[in-house]
Amino acid sequence: MAVTDHSVQLTAFKLRHPETRFVDVLLADLCGIPRGKRVTIAELPSMYRGSFLLPGSMFALDVLGGTIQETGLGFDEGDADRRCLPIEGTLVPVPWRDGEGVAQIQVSMIDHDGSPFYGDPRHVLASVLNRFHSLGLTPVVAIELEFYLLDPERTVDGRAQPPRLPQTGRREYQTQINSMADLNEYSAVLAEISSACEAQQIPAGTALAEYGPGQFEVNLQHTSDALLACDQAIRFKRLVRGVAARHGMEATFMPKPYMDMAGSGAHIHVSMLDRHGRNIFAADEATGSEQLKHAIGGLAATMADAMFIFAPTANSYRRYRSEAYVPLNANWAVNNRGVALRIPASSPENRRIEHRVAGADVNPYLLTAAVLAGIHHGLDLRLDPGPPVTGNPYRNAVTTLPITWPEAASKLEASNVMREYLGEKFHKLFVTTRRGELQAFESHVSPLEYAWYARTC
Repeated sequence: MAVTDHSVQLTAFKLRHPETRFVDVLLADLCGIPRGKRVTIAELPSMYRGSFLLPGSMFALDVLGGTIQETGLGFDEGDADRRCLPIEGTLVPVPWRDGEGVAQIQVSMIDHDGSPFYGDPRHVLASVLNRFHSLGLTPVVAIELEFYLLDPERTVDGRAQPPRLPQTGRREYQTQINSMADLNEYSAVLAEISSACEAQQIPAGTALAEYGPGQFEVNLQHTSDALLACDQAIRFKRLVRGVAARHGMEATFMPKPYMDMAGSGAHIHVSMLDRHGRNIFAADEATGSEQLKHAIGGLAATMADAMFIFAPTANSYRRYRSEAYVPLNANWAVNNRGVALRIPASSPENRRIEHRVAGADVNPYLLTAAVLAGIHHGLDLRLDPGPPVTGNPYRNAVTTLPITWPEAASKLEASNVMREYLGEKFHKLFVTTRRGELQAFESHVSPLEYAWYARTC
């Protein structure tokens, strides 16, 4: 019998990591939450042959892991299993579990007939990418993720609080953008995050202290493989949580853990290569080429429709506040961080779009799919984005994006453009699943309602 590439790769991995006994098998759900099982490393060869199964209802879950039965992927089909195949290049060690012999691998789901399962967001992105490849175009993407480090212990009223600073033991409640002092305080945990990224083949670049106490941003380097970029983002979020826990902290990508502090976003940078490897957005002018403007036109035209994807949870909408570096309109500008679509200062050959709308809770595959769908839409119809914004984009501006959860749900549900790009079945699945969580959230009576209304009404 011929030795397969998978056998060679697995043998090489075991030689590099002979301590490995177990493998966490991870499938990212609609919310980007890794779900799966822990298997022995001896089971991996059969996994590559398609023996690993998970129910299709993995893509009908809310954030708490409850199945939204209205999707039809629960009891209606007997919670049926489907095959999940390993994603090439995702077998990596789990360094924050050292001494336990644990590695991890990511998988994607296949339907009963062997075709890509419509509910898997990775396949949705692959479908959008095919539209570009048929035109001889290749998107180049880079994802930036912001997160907070928290104290695992909540306050007496159940709120999040900053961790005690590792060196001084005090809590920091002030905001200090790009603070070197904050970087020094968290140096050990940030250094371990960097080492773990290297071990897991995640190309993490710049790390900076953001506005909030214990808030950081890490930039993942650009790549012409958008699927790989999203695989790495899924790994990164799990890694940050794992490393933080080793240091007695909790990491969260919740968009707005503090009412009066900065929110956490997920920014994505996109340029576009033609068949000859040339960036079609390149131009000497700071505003970029005509193709770049058409791409921005498409992103602006589809942004409101895609907000339910960019901001998928109730907490997502706490970020959208004036002059908080979070866009409220589908506007664009050169070198201006207050707009939704920013053209960063760069050399002509590096002209790109920075999409600044999504919260850090976004599913990376769906963020990238929706952004690329908007770009393709604009290039296809040669849409005009209008003039760029100058100065303060919040001053005298009227909010045009849906910045409440129910409004965003309705916009996506009614969007024919997003239905076309995401696929009819996935579009319905996503809206149904997220609406199920929305309805459950809105039926909950919060402590604030008792405080405000119990005695006054």
